[in-house]
Amino acid sequence: MRTRTLTLAAAAGAALLSTALLPSSSTAASSGAKGPASAQEGTVSAASLLAKVTSCSQISNGKYRTDEETSATIPVCGKNGAVFWKGDMDIDCDGQVTTKCNGSTDPWFQDDTAFHQSNGQPLRADTLPYVVVPSSSSIWNYSSAGIKGGGVVAVIYNNKVEYAVVGDTGPTQIIGEASYATASALGINPNPETGGTDSGVTYILFKNSQVSPIENHGAAVTLGDSLAKQFIANN
Repeated sequence: MRTRTLTLAAAAGAALLSTALLPSSSTAASSGAKGPASAQEGTVSAASLLAKVTSCSQISNGKYRTDEETSATIPVCGKNGAVFWKGDMDIDCDGQVTTKCNGSTDPWFQDDTAFHQSNGQPLRADTLPYVVVPSSSSIWNYSSAGIKGGGVVAVIYNNKVEYAVVGDTGPTQIIGEASYATASALGINPNPETGGTDSGVTYILFKNSQVSPIENHGAAVTLGDSLAKQFIANN
């Protein structure tokens, strides 16, 4: 939910960086205390998903920046059952205060997220893989496109697939941010101040999907794998 600037990042030494509901499968998963189990989740390969997003049918009214001071070059693209974009990954450490995510480790830290756990608490960025979507604007309104809090996202990087949920919203003109746990699972430096990657990340957001409770990562993987198979079959 922060706005990053290249000036701040440089000063800090940062590298630029089918509606469905599933019940909670375990107390540990519901607590948000367990992180992702592996960097390659589900049974659908990165190559199979990437083969379906080689071209873009732009659905956004304009394009997004990857950072505040870069030019707008990233469109949101539409496919059957999903929307996607390709770009960078900045690290979102917002939400619950932990040893990895707090005001000392993250200069942009905020102790809240746009969407909350089933117990009303903010999400936990260092254990829950989640993705940040741009706040609704004249460029693009995510909710009008069938994207909602808790929606499933396939995040692809370096030939790996990680399933995440839509967990936070960000600036209206910037795109490409995910939680500490998402980055860590994909082998991206998760440090909120110096981590991230400035290219090579693909985000595929499945329309009208929702994990309940949002903090159940196991449910996100199960639903994500099913939706990924549907996506490949329908595109």
